[in-house]
Amino acid sequence: MSTSKYSLGRHNQAVARSATVISLATLASRILGFIRDIVIARLFGVYLYAQAFVIAFRIPNLFRDFVGEGAANAAIVPVLSEYNAKRSKEEFWELANILLNLLLVILSVITILGIIFSPLIVRLIAPGFIAFPEKLEATIRLNRIIFPYILLIGLAAYATAVLNSLKNFTVSALAPCLLNISIIICALLFGEGIQGLASGILLGGLLQLAVQVPVLYKKGFNPKLIFNFNHPGLVQVKRLMLPRIASSSIYQLNNFVDSIFGSLVAIVGDGGVAVLYFSYRLIQFPIGIFSNALSQAILPTFSTQALEDDREDLKTTLSWGIRAVFFVMLPASAIFMVLSYPLVSTLFGGGKFDFNSSFLTSNALFFYSIGLCAYGGTKILQSCFFALKDTLTPTKIAFLALLMNIVLNAILMFPLKIGGLALATSISGIVTFLLLFFILKKRLGGFGERRILPSFLRILLASCCMAALCFLVNRALNLGWALFCGALSYIMFCFLFGVTELRELIHWLTFKSLR
Repeated sequence: MSTSKYSLGRHNQAVARSATVISLATLASRILGFIRDIVIARLFGVYLYAQAFVIAFRIPNLFRDFVGEGAANAAIVPVLSEYNAKRSKEEFWELANILLNLLLVILSVITILGIIFSPLIVRLIAPGFIAFPEKLEATIRLNRIIFPYILLIGLAAYATAVLNSLKNFTVSALAPCLLNISIIICALLFGEGIQGLASGILLGGLLQLAVQVPVLYKKGFNPKLIFNFNHPGLVQVKRLMLPRIASSSIYQLNNFVDSIFGSLVAIVGDGGVAVLYFSYRLIQFPIGIFSNALSQAILPTFSTQALEDDREDLKTTLSWGIRAVFFVMLPASAIFMVLSYPLVSTLFGGGKFDFNSSFLTSNALFFYSIGLCAYGGTKILQSCFFALKDTLTPTKIAFLALLMNIVLNAILMFPLKIGGLALATSISGIVTFLLLFFILKKRLGGFGERRILPSFLRILLASCCMAALCFLVNRALNLGWALFCGALSYIMFCFLFGVTELRELIHWLTFKSLR
């Protein structure tokens, strides 16, 4: 073992390498996602079809997280990881087949019901649309057409969970790129209207599933019709999944609460749901590239380390994960806050995305940025809870955050309009992170928090200095130079203020850490 004080350790280095693979793939997906959003923004602005797309696509995403990506990560990955480590390959694939057959039935039923009850669902999620018949009708039609996406993306999420439990991340991480590519091509081909959006979403869901199937077969997958509801692995998955579904529903309810408030044109102004969508898409860029990638890569390692008696490796990995999130998210938050308008207008401006669209979206982006670090840190903490096979605690905290978000939305939307809804999300996100942090600290008997706080303060100081420089350079020159100078100055300020996470990263990248 390397004796360097900057060594990440064997487990953390494996996680870092997996996270790098996922991050690079996610970077490609996010770039394509931005191109997709630029196409949608310039074709539709923040008006009728953009709002219809946001609401209609949000509803399948709700159920996707219920039984697909979110539940798969929380419940399927830890159990399959344990089977892969401690059981035979035959037992592993038997459980994988049982899960697949059950998931097929559940997703098919949800898809059929969703198509039938689309008019009711849209009216509940976006009550402000009822006063605008054309907007309501377009949203209902689009929602009905794309609801089968839920079946496709749910199966794709299952494939991702199986591959991740086998510590294979590359193909599943690249799969979301195909959704963005298909939406871009179809939207450009069909132009304004719902045809391009609907066909792009369905084709993208199919491609995300199809690209993973050959890799599954290569790993040994052999589909069989097996229904064994008493299988101990399935019982364990269900015990973990039910609270995770509740937690996911609470998270999605937060989004729907924002949609409900955002659809109230008389209070927050027209285009609210689209404004929240475009601004949060920018927030999701660093979260998707780094926090989601890290939490996805770290979960199998957490799951293995949680089986150890003293859990010292788990504590070390958790501390490193949180500090790594701070290292990336704090400067990203600072950049978004000081350069919100030039970023939005440069990325989305043009076509039907006018000055009003840019101004409203940058306002929401500013307030969302306040909670960016908390959003990323929460994902790492939740992964640790999932590895400890505790999905109930995050659910309780998420419910408290939901209640807080509703109250804050109702209070802040009057003085701050659409920005108040974004600020409410940030405040509830920060509270969620703090509650999970201190509960986990108590449960594990500490995990290096005395190192985490000084690290946070040093990174915060470096980020603030960088943000000030970015602001000045943007006013004197332009956005491109501001971002370039910001990246260089952040590295300089990190060295100046003794941010050790930068040295750890450099040490790992130059292959001086443990091999």
